[in-house]
Amino acid sequence: MINYPWITREVGNVMMKKKPQAAVWMLAGSLLLSSAFPAWAAGVPAASTARTDAQIAEELGILQGDGSGVTDSYLSKTTTRLQAAILFLRLKGLESAASGYKGSDNFSDAGQVSEANKAVLSYLKANPQLGWTGTGSGKFEPGEHITAQQYYKVLLEALGYKQDNDYTYDNTLSFAESMGLSRVAKLGTLRNGNIATATVEALPVKVKGGEQSLLAVLVSQKVVDAAKASLASYTSIGIADHAQIGSYLVDGTGRTLYMFMKDSPGTSACKDQCAVNWPVFYADNLRIPAQLNAADFGAMTREDGAKQTTYKGMPMYYYIKDTKPGDTNGQGVNQLWMVFNHSGITVAEKEGIGSYLADAKGMALYMFTKDSPDKSACKGNCESAWPIFHTEHLPVTGELSTSANHFGTITREDGTKQTTFKGMPLYYYVKDQQAGDVWGQDVNHAWYVIDPKASEETPSNSQPQANAYSIEISHFAFSQTELTVEAGSTITFTNQDDVMHNAVSDALNADGSPVFETKLLGKGESASITLTQPGEYTYYCRPHQSRMKAKIIVK
Repeated sequence: MINYPWITREVGNVMMKKKPQAAVWMLAGSLLLSSAFPAWAAGVPAASTARTDAQIAEELGILQGDGSGVTDSYLSKTTTRLQAAILFLRLKGLESAASGYKGSDNFSDAGQVSEANKAVLSYLKANPQLGWTGTGSGKFEPGEHITAQQYYKVLLEALGYKQDNDYTYDNTLSFAESMGLSRVAKLGTLRNGNIATATVEALPVKVKGGEQSLLAVLVSQKVVDAAKASLASYTSIGIADHAQIGSYLVDGTGRTLYMFMKDSPGTSACKDQCAVNWPVFYADNLRIPAQLNAADFGAMTREDGAKQTTYKGMPMYYYIKDTKPGDTNGQGVNQLWMVFNHSGITVAEKEGIGSYLADAKGMALYMFTKDSPDKSACKGNCESAWPIFHTEHLPVTGELSTSANHFGTITREDGTKQTTFKGMPLYYYVKDQQAGDVWGQDVNHAWYVIDPKASEETPSNSQPQANAYSIEISHFAFSQTELTVEAGSTITFTNQDDVMHNAVSDALNADGSPVFETKLLGKGESASITLTQPGEYTYYCRPHQSRMKAKIIVK
């Protein structure tokens, strides 16, 4: 059995740990500021509304969910070709015609879907000009998963752009980006939550050859209720990434948002020339990513009567010297102005459990002891109960910054991405309903929350301390041809080449399988292994075995 010292198995034996102080310039620290700071411009509450992409898509009637509606469980499911086809028809105003179609000819695998959806498939087959001609041999493959490239093609077609006339399939993503569509482009296979984000992103885009937006067309076709159309024009809040700063909040155009350390929750200390240099950010209504909590956003009325948006109570500002998206010139000015940092992974604490990994909203993250490094054994019904967790916004600063190299990303067999900790895939539990719930702890003696601090504690003097190491794969070579590590250490391989590589042990287990074998890594992808037994481990890249070899020595 693999031993994971960083999972919490025995609730009664877990020592509660004091949370370390965050750096003064971090948001976590800023939210501890009190009214002891000067209140030069007292604020009063003002109305503000924030909704996620999924909430907006549901209210507009574009995303309808399953029998239970647009639930978290529904949003975590992979999107199928049938779902994408129905969404295409909905966005083209053809859904009613398709669902009422009475044709007899159909795809050979139409028996896999319900009677209602058989009509949809029959309609698509009868109208090949719509582009849904099947996958060959008379099949439609309705249950196959949809990639970002495929769904952006759906959106481009809904906007009136035709493959091979306006763009080629190979450049779908780049063409979509030129139209302002890119928020899920890097995710590979998509889940329903990603579909909500991409679809809402497309609504303000003008259709080909016209002045109307896709949303306006849907309103004119009565697909979307005109009374609700304003939901799609909510001001967007996004999350940007910076190698040194980490992830941080931006507006819909990519402009950085800042906080002022002299402010306190609900109160602004920035006025006169300060307010000229640091213009306030305000929006009546906000559209936010699913990773953010709508309840964290609010608004206040400043002393001068102007309204200002707040995040966790703290007023939000621009910086006058930021002139383009991605500028962060205000970061650290006078050691008082800081970005609103965001991490997709946080540390939570609970009495009887201690410290454990959670997402940005405080929802517990779990590991499955039947998994192996960089490989998930949870599929089908298991995945319905234990939805996968993925974030692009890994911790760079703050409490988890020292563990940053322990986090990675794998691509599952269905093509979707999943975040890992020390190589182990991370999951939610469907019965956890709010922050602080840990109902998944010790389920079937196989599911556990993870204490990120456990592996950082000082080991006994009888054993060498395990550490984390990194090996870059670049120019068809491993960056360290011979690496010496301590038993229990984690080694993370990161591919920097355009071609795929992996790392495979020459040593074999009793069943003939390699002691370790990472998945094939695309450019920028990482995979981690942990070696607990002393010895020498020679290894190679399977696709390039003759030229890529190296050695790890475990003390």
